[in-house]
Amino acid sequence: MDMSLDFQPGQIVFLKYRDMNLYAEVIQVVLSRQLCWVRPLVLVDYILEPPHLTDLRDASDLLWPVNLFQPALDTEVIAILSQVLAKEPKTEPDSGAKQKLHQFMHLVWHEYQQELEARD
Repeated sequence: MDMSLDFQPGQIVFLKYRDMNLYAEVIQVVLSRQLCWVRPLVLVDYILEPPHLTDLRDASDLLWPVNLFQPALDTEVIAILSQVLAKEPKTEPDSGAKQKLHQFMHLVWHEYQQELEARD
């Protein structure tokens, strides 16, 4: 049984690409289409020390293949989210943050497409 199909609304999951993780909150799993509707929270870049956090609470929700997500461990999420949630959400959307999210999703999608093609 695939664990990703057991995601619950409100659960924190992440998408990994190299040294970056996108943490997001599950809104709904669409089983019929194997998709996960998530609300982005924070993009963490582990290349830097300390890791660089990009607040994505103003970003648009995403609908992505459920099998790309992994459940986040409470211990790692609490430390990361406490740093982001300590700051007030910005009143207007941060275009730099949205640009980072867009670039990250493009990289993940490109990697995912290559994996799919390699399987055929």
